Amino acid sequence: MRKNLFLLSLFFLLFAALPLRAEKTEVQTVTLSTKDGWALAASYLPAEPEKRTLILLHDLGKKKEDFTSFEKALANAGFGYLAVDLRGFGQSIGGGKASSFAREGVDNPFNKMTRDVDAAVEFLHQRNVKDEDLGLFGVGLGANVAAKSTTFWPDIALLALISPTSNVRDVLAIPAMRIYKGNVLIAAGAADKKMFLEASVIRNVAYLTTGPENGKVTFLTAYDKTSHEMLDQYLIPAVLQWLYTPQRPEILPDAITELDNTEQTDGVPVESSRTEDALVPSVLN
Repeated sequence: MRKNLFLLSLFFLLFAALPLRAEKTEVQTVTLSTKDGWALAASYLPAEPEKRTLILLHDLGKKKEDFTSFEKALANAGFGYLAVDLRGFGQSIGGGKASSFAREGVDNPFNKMTRDVDAAVEFLHQRNVKDEDLGLFGVGLGANVAAKSTTFWPDIALLALISPTSNVRDVLAIPAMRIYKGNVLIAAGAADKKMFLEASVIRNVAYLTTGPENGKVTFLTAYDKTSHEMLDQYLIPAVLQWLYTPQRPEILPDAITELDNTEQTDGVPVESSRTEDALVPSVLN
């Protein structure tokens, strides 16, 4: 009996000495203030230690809640996020609805959404999230806004563009991709041929900018979906893997092996392409 009491007491002492498991971090509802007077609704989940945080920018006609499935996957993997209702969308309509915005012009309200990204980045900086631990993740319109925002935040480590095009409401993606040198993920649906072609050109510009040998550009595709629907149905596992390893290892050139004359030698050995340069369309030359 005494032995059992001793073992029971020892068990409780050991259990009490164990560190308590931290409670799961709750999603916070926050308001971001832009320098031009917009109050933006956003949802914030801090990342676990050593994990990155993504700024989530939705597509035209969407809102931050359209990232719900992706947010759950990020949370389960320990990644943080700040999902923003861009000005004029969702709950961020204090300055007017996007349906009334001018669709053209280099300084129209859609181009000013880079200021929404400024507010998001500064919010995270105040919470000690550094640029090297931060990524911009945009879909459709949000993709173009994310790309353009790298002009102002070139040190942000990651850029993910889902269904980007060269021009959405005069928000241009390609000029910024000629400058940004971080890790890039681009995804496009092949069913929309125009979007797929434009996303492919954006990918090639990013490839040329970051350097063929660096493995910094990842391209994903699906067939019958685009925008948030493509992300939810097809891309989430691949995106999570990219967050873990955004830069591919260097691919060494294929070695040319000497053929044995006793084997079939009807053909002439041809050296394989050493880079992806052959895939770059002449339109970029």
